[in-house]
Amino acid sequence: MDVTQIFGTNVFNDEVMRKRLPKDTYQLLKKTIDKEIPLPPEVADVVASAMKDWAIERGATHYTHWFQPLTGRTAEKHDSFISHTTQGGVIMEFSGKQLIKGEPDASSFPSGGLRATFEARGYTAWDCTSPAFLKEDGLGGVTLCIPTAFCSYTGMALDKKTPMLRSMAAVSKQALRVLRALGNKTANKVTPTVGAEQEYFLVDKKFFVQRLDLIVAGRTLFGASAPKGQEMEDHYFGQIKDRIAEFMKDLDKELWKLGVASKTKHNEVAPSQFEMAPLFTSANIAADQNQLVMETLQKVAIRHNLVCLLHEKPYAGLSGSGKHTNWSLCTDDGMNLLDPGTTPHENAQFLLFLSALITAVDRHAHLLRRSAANSGNDHRLCANEAPPAIISVFMGQELTDILEAISKGKKATSKGLTSIEIGVDTLPPLPLDNSDRNRTSPFAFTGNKFEFRMVASSASISGPCVVLNTIVAEALDEIATRLEKAKDINKETTFIIRDAVQEHGRIIFNGNNYSEEWIKEAEKRGLPNIRSTAEALKTFAEKKAVDLFKKYKVLSKEELHSRREIYLEQYAKQICIEAKAALDMARSLYIPAVLTFIKELAESIEKLETIKGSSVVQRDLLEKVSTLLETSYKNVEQLDTELTKTYEIADSEKRAAACRDTVFAAMNNLRQNIDSLEKIVPRKLWPVPTYADLLFNL
Repeated sequence: MDVTQIFGTNVFNDEVMRKRLPKDTYQLLKKTIDKEIPLPPEVADVVASAMKDWAIERGATHYTHWFQPLTGRTAEKHDSFISHTTQGGVIMEFSGKQLIKGEPDASSFPSGGLRATFEARGYTAWDCTSPAFLKEDGLGGVTLCIPTAFCSYTGMALDKKTPMLRSMAAVSKQALRVLRALGNKTANKVTPTVGAEQEYFLVDKKFFVQRLDLIVAGRTLFGASAPKGQEMEDHYFGQIKDRIAEFMKDLDKELWKLGVASKTKHNEVAPSQFEMAPLFTSANIAADQNQLVMETLQKVAIRHNLVCLLHEKPYAGLSGSGKHTNWSLCTDDGMNLLDPGTTPHENAQFLLFLSALITAVDRHAHLLRRSAANSGNDHRLCANEAPPAIISVFMGQELTDILEAISKGKKATSKGLTSIEIGVDTLPPLPLDNSDRNRTSPFAFTGNKFEFRMVASSASISGPCVVLNTIVAEALDEIATRLEKAKDINKETTFIIRDAVQEHGRIIFNGNNYSEEWIKEAEKRGLPNIRSTAEALKTFAEKKAVDLFKKYKVLSKEELHSRREIYLEQYAKQICIEAKAALDMARSLYIPAVLTFIKELAESIEKLETIKGSSVVQRDLLEKVSTLLETSYKNVEQLDTELTKTYEIADSEKRAAACRDTVFAAMNNLRQNIDSLEKIVPRKLWPVPTYADLLFNL
């Protein structure tokens, strides 16, 4: 397989456009993409025709405006290219109008009150900054997919792409102001870049279809621990089995065809857990591509009689899955603004942008925490496998020492280098690898980027990126304003860094985020510890958040309110689905299986007492099993009662809290009983595959 030959073959990328578009059309389209200006209608017609011809040559019969509603997944409505001729035949047509704008209706998607049910009209608008691509189905069908934004009739954002594009524009504008104040005249655009690592589990399809909980909830609601878990640490970076290697090879091929630069693949910590990671690209394209990654993982897995689990915690007692989102800022003239650089000027610039991140994360830790919140991540965060719910920034000791010295007005030193002073002529280069990696930190500086490690494995990265882009835009806005007013740029740079560390240095922590001592220390520092999604979603309604997103034109008050309502409803629905699945499994699978065992024990006792006059073991087992069954039955009824009460709560915030506090607790109580029974009931009678089956049969 020649990767260079297949990479991007299903993408209407720059190379394809250069070959297929007239030179003037190509230049106008590039200008639209680079400078974010409207595309003239006549140009759109030419692009649409070329795009259609390219797609048809590759087997496409339909096109779709591919968008990202607030479900966290993607959506598409397929239309064919065919149009009638006067002779009764058909021709293949696709106009610029059809390319630029669609009306998919899509009234059943969540809107959080942004439009009434009877107001069905919704629009999709072509995002030309993310290239169109072809999707192939298992039967050979090919569809041209056009990445689009999705908005209401009144222009409100009903999707995840629209605020992403708005936030990218906001951070670019403010970053350019800082660069101009520092004397940079060549950069014309600053782009947030992202590389999203994706963790996932695989399970054999024959076992998956026997587990209702995996089918409807994506995680096991019951399951006693297998004799072996991850304690031997032999799966992590271990040899990849042939079956998995074949799957991964197929996965890479499909992703490469879609232009996703899948770079890394390996075994993760837990049995049957794996990870892939792509190369960096712009935040918008990275978000689109990560949606394709999740979809392709699940599609390719089925081909290999596997099922891909993207839930954050499919198995209790084992490491969960995250989506480490590596974020940086890059200019169109080739600079990574979070790279320490090799010249004094770049170092001063780097420390300024570092200060912006420190300020932004400390000031808006609540928003970052909320961006990583969903019901699945509630199982993962706070465990010794993932970052805790407390937001902190890992800088590494050397950078921390430099920042603290500057904050105290002292000369800072870098290991093996001369003393550091903030001044274009006197600041020596910083080492590139100035810090180790801290896997316990939720937000870690890793050499030339920040790694946001809290992001949920099943979620879109758009939410976290929108928050990061916006909070950094605000911090850069303040820095730019100070620099623009400064008489001495070097001195003001020093003061800005000093003030950032003095006011927001509490967010920096380089130690073990898993320790109990850190929880106490974080409380002393005044850092928030938001333990659940229900609590995290309250930040949508805070005036501080409303003012921030409104100021930078990323989300209006109404759009924020809608998201709060949608995500609260989704949170409650997910837990209720899990509760109903737990009730179904307990009543129709586990309790009948236990009753069968009790019957066998009773018959055995009767026979043994007739023959031997003694049945101590059987009687002891019968007592244990009967007691657990009785408790299980009571907990089934209790869960049913709590679930019924939850449905009677009208207020979305109160319903979410009830799901967290009562329904979820009742589910856990029931699970403890059933898992205890699993350890006693004979394997031949147990009605579902066990953890050993699920984890070690790949």
